[in-house]
Amino acid sequence: TRNPVMLLDEVDKLNSDFRGDPSSALLEVLDPEQNTTFSDHYLEVEFDLSKVFFITTANLLHTIPRPLLDRMEVIRIPGYTEYEKTMIATQFLFPKSLKANGLKKRDCVLEEDALLSVIREYTKEAGVRNLERELSKLCRKSAKLIVQKGRKETPVVVSKERLEELLGVARYRYGRAETKAEIGVVNGLAWTEHGGELLITEVSVVPGKGELTLTGKLGEVMQESAKAALTYVRSRSQQLNIDPKVFGEVDIHIHLPEGAIPKDGPSAGITLATALASAITNIPVRCDVAMTGEITLRGKVMPIGGLKEKLLAAKRGGIQEVIVPKENERELREVPEEITKGLSIRFVENMDEVLHLSLEGGLPVKQDEVPKEEIIYPAETVSEHPLPA
Repeated sequence: TRNPVMLLDEVDKLNSDFRGDPSSALLEVLDPEQNTTFSDHYLEVEFDLSKVFFITTANLLHTIPRPLLDRMEVIRIPGYTEYEKTMIATQFLFPKSLKANGLKKRDCVLEEDALLSVIREYTKEAGVRNLERELSKLCRKSAKLIVQKGRKETPVVVSKERLEELLGVARYRYGRAETKAEIGVVNGLAWTEHGGELLITEVSVVPGKGELTLTGKLGEVMQESAKAALTYVRSRSQQLNIDPKVFGEVDIHIHLPEGAIPKDGPSAGITLATALASAITNIPVRCDVAMTGEITLRGKVMPIGGLKEKLLAAKRGGIQEVIVPKENERELREVPEEITKGLSIRFVENMDEVLHLSLEGGLPVKQDEVPKEEIIYPAETVSEHPLPA
């Protein structure tokens, strides 16, 4: 046939060496302007590939050569939410695992809170591949118990307390909000390949000579965000009641825990600025607030990506209020209601609003600089998108 569908899987894993460069060949194959007369180097005949429908898959875009990426239409498929994973596991994966291991539905009962713990503490992925493996392991262990103890063990009830016995010690931990407000500690939100993460940001101020130290395996972009955040705080020292001489008399240390994991991107800008302002002014940051947004030197809050995954991480971590850039407001309608339910989402345009919302007691600013009222989406009306009065 001259018009098949061809799937090129994992195209981001292409490599080039002395044996050849597949990406160069794909440039001609995937370009509709050139592939009408594609010449195969083995058969040495021309062939019309213009009627072939090519689909490629990839986990990461930045590893695909740019000229090749320009010839593709990128369709981003978001990861599953916890609610979606629960439904998939309940309706498809667990019954499939029971059947594969010779068990009937009455032989093994998986409680809902146990399934949620498996998703959160034993898997870390955007899909459900590892979740299926863990459920199969539960079924095998259940079958073994039934064989060893006879039908006395039937049904095997898998509860949250019994997971460690069946699956071993939990392999992953998910970010949880702090239980009390602390100085220089802010809940940030990050996007990863596995979904969203709650990223705790810490800042400590000690006597020194004005040096800035960054730790936590931060990438170049995040280091630049930290410097921009510090410059913003210094430029607003008068409004924040900070003596400008302080910056030359102290050393500032910014740390993002889980130092073995690389972190990069500009979306931690307002988180870093809030942590810096809190540490220098000795004002605690609210522990029930998380935030994400890029910052400019003038304190403008720029939009970010991965809003759905970040809101999911906030909800999972016990956060009640999330601060998001104003320009991301239009993306909220694409976020499922089960994620936004229970979250108060605040949209901001500048850093003064962020500090006013996140610092305990608000920010002591001048009367003519009081941040304007922002639109708030309470949990019960978040899907209706009310307009301000």
